[in-house]
Amino acid sequence: MQPGGGSATRSQAFRLPGRHGYAVEFSPYLAGRVACATSQHYGIAGCGTLAVLEQNETGIGLLRSFDWSDGLFDVTWSENNEHVLVTSSGDGSLQIWDTANPTGPLQVYKEHTQEAYSVDWSQTRGEQLVVSGSWDQTAKLWDPAVGKSLCTFKGHEGVIYSTIWSPHIPGCFASASGDQTLRVWDVKTPGVKVVIPAHQAEILSCDWCKYDENLLVTGAVDCSLKGWDLRNVRHPVFNLFGHTYAVRRVKFSPFHSTLLASCSYDFTVRFWDFSKPNPLLEIVEHHTEFTCGLDLSLHSRGQVADCAWDETVKIYTPLCLTVPV
Repeated sequence: MQPGGGSATRSQAFRLPGRHGYAVEFSPYLAGRVACATSQHYGIAGCGTLAVLEQNETGIGLLRSFDWSDGLFDVTWSENNEHVLVTSSGDGSLQIWDTANPTGPLQVYKEHTQEAYSVDWSQTRGEQLVVSGSWDQTAKLWDPAVGKSLCTFKGHEGVIYSTIWSPHIPGCFASASGDQTLRVWDVKTPGVKVVIPAHQAEILSCDWCKYDENLLVTGAVDCSLKGWDLRNVRHPVFNLFGHTYAVRRVKFSPFHSTLLASCSYDFTVRFWDFSKPNPLLEIVEHHTEFTCGLDLSLHSRGQVADCAWDETVKIYTPLCLTVPV
């Protein structure tokens, strides 16, 4: 299939008036349920809203919305309770929400001294941990049942934009930073485990391959995606070029070992297969502003959700994922 621009197949949209989308994540429990973290005024000022959306036969409906006094920049679903989510905010705090309790956050954790830009719930069995990353240059480890952080990870020399748990190795997470490095940490040992000078630009996103515990991808302001094998970090194992502005988020497929997706400030979402000589599979152009949030469904093979500063969330299946890759 030739990469083409345009709309995706079977696309549904939901509009969030006055709210600019920063992050979107499918529920790990319920097919068609999606959470979106948003901010007023492009996250510069004003409040934030967490929108929990439900896909149905007629389109996308709003199941629940929660407001916070500052912009919301990231969201993650609990891995042990289908109703619980965590968001991170411009005031440096994390909020725990329960869709069955619409009155407000169950808990608020306020320790970061600048914007909390990323949050992720651990995916390995036997642990329920949350990691957050902040513009204060630290990552923090949390047990949602404990009212304060368990540990603070220092070492980055710039803002942290992304913190993601390994889906394979308990207690292991990666962070991406404006200091141009990708770092890997182990919660059981103090200090950083691996430092990779991954780009000569700010790195806005990273993700772990679901099929290879040693493989990560980074996306950066230099418009590129790079793959990294932790067994040999001197050179990237792949480079993906094509975006024309900063790569805002990168995600590996849960169904294909060599397929990944990226969204960008160039308004596009791109799908790639890094094993192919021509890795770009498809370009989806259905937003009119910075595209910031991106996720791939664990339940519905090929289904994608994204959100942008154009006040819309979209759920769709790109053409390249409707046929075997």
